[in-house]
Amino acid sequence: MDDSKARKNHTAPVGLKLLVTIVARQKGEFYADLIQGFGANMQVVLLGEGTATTETLQLLGLTDKDKAVILSVLRSEKASEALDTLARKFETVRNGKGVAWTVPLDSTIGVAVYRFLSNNPEGAGTLWNTRTK
Repeated sequence: MDDSKARKNHTAPVGLKLLVTIVARQKGEFYADLIQGFGANMQVVLLGEGTATTETLQLLGLTDKDKAVILSVLRSEKASEALDTLARKFETVRNGKGVAWTVPLDSTIGVAVYRFLSNNPEGAGTLWNTRTK
């Protein structure tokens, strides 16, 4: 079978996005668990500290400088749903305010890494080049 016929039986690689979420440190585990529900196979929680002055914090109604920075890798098709859910939770969870955004991941090095990050360990139906767009 020639290469063009083989490619017709596969789909393009799944796009990936890095979701960055910054929340109060005591809410970090809650939000990491919430994001995990969107198929995040890899998450890293970093401890951070805000740089706002006490006066600025009081003006904004914030009390704590200690933050959790959650880095999560999601499939592109799940990113919008995750951001919408986070936006709702930021408004409804007590002391659960935060900020979140995504960054597209254009490539990965290695098929095994890509399979892990895209939550597709068997590589079912995917053409394995390193581009993830």
